[in-house]
Amino acid sequence: MSVKRRRTYVTSSIGRTRYDAVDRIFYDAIILDSAILKGFFWSGAISMTLFLALYISIYLLMHLYAFYHAFLSLQYGRKTIVFTALFSVFMTASPIIVRLAEEQGLETGPRILAYAGFTWMGILLLFVAVAAFYDVCAMGKWLFLRLRKKPAQLTSQYRRRRFLVQLVIVLAVYCYGLFEANQIRTVHITLTSPKIPQNAARLRVAMISDVHLGLIVREKRLERILAKVKEAEPDLLVSTGDLVDGQLNDLTRVGKMLEQVNPPYGKLAVTGNHEFYAGLAESLDFADKAGFMMLRNQVVNVSGIAFVGIDDQASERFGDKAEGKELELLRRQRRNTFTVLLKHRAVVNPESVGLFDIQLSGHTHKGQIFPYNLFPWLLFHYPGGINMLEYGYLYISNGSGTWGPPIRFLAPPEVTIIDFVHGA
Repeated sequence: MSVKRRRTYVTSSIGRTRYDAVDRIFYDAIILDSAILKGFFWSGAISMTLFLALYISIYLLMHLYAFYHAFLSLQYGRKTIVFTALFSVFMTASPIIVRLAEEQGLETGPRILAYAGFTWMGILLLFVAVAAFYDVCAMGKWLFLRLRKKPAQLTSQYRRRRFLVQLVIVLAVYCYGLFEANQIRTVHITLTSPKIPQNAARLRVAMISDVHLGLIVREKRLERILAKVKEAEPDLLVSTGDLVDGQLNDLTRVGKMLEQVNPPYGKLAVTGNHEFYAGLAESLDFADKAGFMMLRNQVVNVSGIAFVGIDDQASERFGDKAEGKELELLRRQRRNTFTVLLKHRAVVNPESVGLFDIQLSGHTHKGQIFPYNLFPWLLFHYPGGINMLEYGYLYISNGSGTWGPPIRFLAPPEVTIIDFVHGA
């Protein structure tokens, strides 16, 4: 099997099964403030209690770091210090308040608070990254001057000027991030294999992932995503998880938009972690009304190609072991059948390698915001895009939407177009 890949950068016009409230709030991973922490949680390396403690600690420490820089630069008084402390606590708690308000069926208030809280989260993440870069450079300069026995002092005027420059950089990057998040690109991949039926000609699949429909990602963003799908004229549309975000309040209009997309072979989807956080029954009902066939540890054959859909590992909270079912389903497929594994998380089971031809995954968002997008690569061991395995391939989508801060920086959203073609 061979792969040809080309990127086309095309910009667009500008009975309920659920977790209890606290679990949903924090499993919702209220972070990008710690892509590294979320990565450990993604891989199942930490418990819920530890995750909660680390989230609160890291987010508050980031506030402390940022406001310490502000204090050194601006020298504000006691009242301002008290205000910043209360502000930090409130912003740390804001995602919790949003989820609890959603639980009560509220929408306008939670949406406003979500925009405010996640906008601040994005600004804070960027400021910490920029300030840390400046601090590392300043430390290097201090050591250099110390070795040369020259004085190295920072005046209050220099600190103030540096802080303002950092702030300007952060705001500029944030504004660009808003722009980048709305510029949906298309990524084209062609896979050839003798296992693909010769009489099938070409099967074109459009892949979306991590759309996160909810309070922030709404009709306008979805319209841009679907415009790329329709432009490619696919035979099949697949969603590799996290089609929805949190509470499924007032998603009727976006559901109808999805329903109106009707490729010849229909639409397939698998669960992501957010389908469980949002309430599994409601998520499945939403997907069904939008016209998706949800593959929950199931196989469907499309034009001679087997699509194996696996539940996200969040299902283990309900006593369901997806990993064992993955191997069972893959082993049932004939060796001469081209097999596509649809799996939300970019985790490759070593025992599954050789049993599928390509695994399509998402989940990582490519970190969504540089430099935090370095952490998913370190934790999952595979960069975004196409990866060659010992047998077969792994494709990791950047995702089509956003989670948390409504921005992307050096991790553009995408719709992936995959052409399956018979060949040597």
